[in-house]
Amino acid sequence: MAQPPPPPPSTTANPLKNPILRLLFTLILCTLSYILGSTTTDTQSSSSLEQPQQKPCDLTLNLSTQNHYTLSPPLNFEPQHLLQTLQNPITNDLTLFKPCTKNFTNYLPCHDPYREKLFSTSRFFHRERHCPENDHERLSCLVPKPAGYKTPFSWPKSRDYAWFSNVPFTKLTVTKKTQNWVKLEGDKFVFPGGGTSFPRGAKGYADVIKRVLPLKSGKIRTALDIGCGVASFGASLMDYNILTMSVAPRDIHEAQVQFALERGLPAMIGILSAYRLPFPSRSFDMAHCSRCLVPWTAHDGLYLIEIDRILRPGGYWVLAGPPIGWKTNYKGWQRPAKDLEKEQISFEDLAKRLCWKKIAEKDSLIAVWQKPTNHMHCSRNSKTWNSPKFCDIPDPDFGWYKKMEACITPLPNVKDIHDTSGGNIESWPKRLNTVPPRINQGAIKGISIKSFNEDNQRWQKRVSYYKLILETLFQKKYRNIMDMSTGMGGFAAALGKQPVWVMNVVPTGSSRDTLGIVYERGLIGTYMDWCEAFSTYPRTYDLIHADNIFSMYIDRCDITDILLEMNRILRPEGAVIIRDHVDMIAKVKGITDQLGLNYRNHNGLGYARECLLEGMFIMWEKEASAKMPPHSVILKNPCPTYSDNNQRVPSYQFLKNVAVLRKRAKYTYCFILEQRVIPAPVDVATSSRRFAPL
Repeated sequence: MAQPPPPPPSTTANPLKNPILRLLFTLILCTLSYILGSTTTDTQSSSSLEQPQQKPCDLTLNLSTQNHYTLSPPLNFEPQHLLQTLQNPITNDLTLFKPCTKNFTNYLPCHDPYREKLFSTSRFFHRERHCPENDHERLSCLVPKPAGYKTPFSWPKSRDYAWFSNVPFTKLTVTKKTQNWVKLEGDKFVFPGGGTSFPRGAKGYADVIKRVLPLKSGKIRTALDIGCGVASFGASLMDYNILTMSVAPRDIHEAQVQFALERGLPAMIGILSAYRLPFPSRSFDMAHCSRCLVPWTAHDGLYLIEIDRILRPGGYWVLAGPPIGWKTNYKGWQRPAKDLEKEQISFEDLAKRLCWKKIAEKDSLIAVWQKPTNHMHCSRNSKTWNSPKFCDIPDPDFGWYKKMEACITPLPNVKDIHDTSGGNIESWPKRLNTVPPRINQGAIKGISIKSFNEDNQRWQKRVSYYKLILETLFQKKYRNIMDMSTGMGGFAAALGKQPVWVMNVVPTGSSRDTLGIVYERGLIGTYMDWCEAFSTYPRTYDLIHADNIFSMYIDRCDITDILLEMNRILRPEGAVIIRDHVDMIAKVKGITDQLGLNYRNHNGLGYARECLLEGMFIMWEKEASAKMPPHSVILKNPCPTYSDNNQRVPSYQFLKNVAVLRKRAKYTYCFILEQRVIPAPVDVATSSRRFAPL
């Protein structure tokens, strides 16, 4: 019997086997799950983050004193983004850095007399910078202040007086007594203005120079004083609006640079030995040596050739002391007249071979030479004069651990013998905001006239904002200021009308070498690698400004060491301003917590992250005393930031319902940190890091 035919296949397709429908169905399920999860999360967030209605930024502070301990509720100051874009790197288990023992009160990490013994004394190389190289040698404690430390005298009184307790060294009052460097009267030092070559005072000495050089014209703005003593010569030039970088080594003249900085005068530790001075070529309008004991004609004239490198075209070299004036002074110097005469002939011959022109020798006291404005005439006569060869090194500016060479640094080419190499520079104060020649001539890639002007305007706005946060910046409390990453000197220029001076630092890790621009603006500064310690004594700067310095060095060295160095050179009651990306600010804040730094309420603000046009801002003040009365400072309400960029982004938890604008993906917010108490001193001998005490 025949079988019936099989039924025909079903024509109804399974919809789940259609890839398009499957994708659509999956998408619907994911969307429903996301909506459900978001609703739950939002409900939880709303209950935990609910805040009172937001008001404009209110800087009213809630303070408590020893007699009134009612505090505002504590706030959580750590960033907590709604999108969880920043992971909090801070832990609650803090390891505090403690104060060093008293023998570290005047510790100089890169000029440690114990470390000097490891190096050759030839050409005083042992007094060059020799910094700790290993982690166990680096400072791991907070340098203490001397007993009885007092707030330094404010400028201009500080030019003439300093507290003995701040710089408790009396050697100069004895060894230089007849030369009137410094006198001790009661509990303070008095600076009569004397010096080795001008015991009757630097003012009269400057008057002699004024008869030769145009000190009042504004053409001489930046000066270098080699072997500065207590910087009385630099102090006298302040009367002519001349900014002097005073340089001296740490030697038998005890703490001379520390005296200079305590007086509010620009100074740093340095020596002419093996390396270039840390300044760019064509920096100074005038350089000066008053019996500085440098063997100028030795080593093929190496040291005078270095002075030639840093002198501006047409700049002046002023020399006082042996051999100048030997005919009348050889008996007082207790040296044979013939030896001194030979020494002066040798010096004048070297100056001629450098193409310098002697313009005066005055009152058997000083002699003055002038550097040529270009090298056209010099290059033509170099063989006749037996001049040193011209250098062929590619970078005449860089001066960081760069060995000196006995060759003349060539000046930029000119078309006419009457032109000035590198371009003419305006007189002071016009040069401060005039476009520098290095920018006009396109000498630095990536910097234009437009970017220079924009940078000026940007820093004018920023400094105006700093005034709101740090009112004492404009109240003559601060004198010595450090800008750790200066750029084109905009921060210092914005402070131009204030009675301050700024040490403008160009870090060696910078993408552009802008220190030459800084000097062409009539400002001063130096090169520096912030993985090492600065060439200065502890407690020598009132304010430290750090713009993106930690982002620059985060992959190069431990930023904790940088913060320890900042703490070392900052004066008690000094302040620090840090600008950086929000992530870096959070990291820095965590380290400062571990450092156990004190934060003090001063005119309403002690430690603040504040709203800026760009980036993040943090400010803390160093305490004058080890302990403070227990009180809190709390800043009310958020401070939204505005810019020309209309991109809207979520803000921190207490700004949840406020539309905040940002620029360059940087969050901003405000808060004040509670004060801390410095712990008891730690014995460095038992510290995890070991290094030789002073």
